[in-house]
Amino acid sequence: MTDKDKLEFTGERFTPECVREIRYEHFHRYAFARELVAGKHVLDAACGEGYGSALLAGTASSVTGVDLSPESVEHARGRYQAPNLAFQAADCLHLPFPADSFDCIVSFETLEHLEDHDGLLREFRRVLRPGGFLLLSSPDKAVYSDTLGNRNEFHLRELYRDEFETLLQAHFPAFRLWGQKLLFGSALWSLDGAPGLRCLQEQQGEVQAGDAPAHEPVYFIALCAANEAHLPDVGHGLSLFDDADESVYRHYYHEIRKNMAAGAILADRDREIAELRA
Repeated sequence: MTDKDKLEFTGERFTPECVREIRYEHFHRYAFARELVAGKHVLDAACGEGYGSALLAGTASSVTGVDLSPESVEHARGRYQAPNLAFQAADCLHLPFPADSFDCIVSFETLEHLEDHDGLLREFRRVLRPGGFLLLSSPDKAVYSDTLGNRNEFHLRELYRDEFETLLQAHFPAFRLWGQKLLFGSALWSLDGAPGLRCLQEQQGEVQAGDAPAHEPVYFIALCAANEAHLPDVGHGLSLFDDADESVYRHYYHEIRKNMAAGAILADRDREIAELRA
């Protein structure tokens, strides 16, 4: 693919040419969803560049990706082609589909870009079949903005956890929350397929054990349905994701070695200056 075939990254929509941290965050959500949508008719609402819709199409019966940007949709049609994959320009607040059209809806990086959250979820509920489910992401304002100090010009309305849960409850009485955060740690797993999760965290020499990471998530992933019976069984409580090239770790390793080399050079120069002064 040449540069002219790539969608320009403006900060509003993720593109697959982005690397490391942001790539992990965005791809992991779709990789997580991919297992849940197998054999289903899926709407990818606010699909952006289209990479996620294409990923879902690998397991789904059909995927329709919609985005407000005609440019993004045109790009997606050219870059991602499959018999069960279609793209359409549309406003998520006014979807051009009849009621009960989809088995499930996936909508990542959407909610915070809109003011009318209730309108969005009403529209999702309208086009979702009675036994269907919604997978929705939202940054936790307490961590994403208040603690980390992120200021995203494209975010019109971020929610705290209690606000997010109140919104979900009003439209999807049954929901499960997952937390997402980029972690840099040591992975140790059974090579014999032993079940169960064990998360260990050290703090000031003391080790605490739990069945989930002991960190506040930066993002929430909500799995929602009209009632408990329609919530799909994820089958696990922890999902790990990285890329085959280990790009985040490689970058970290490179920066550490570069800083060590720079430190050695500065130490040598300090010695030379001390000798000259002597």
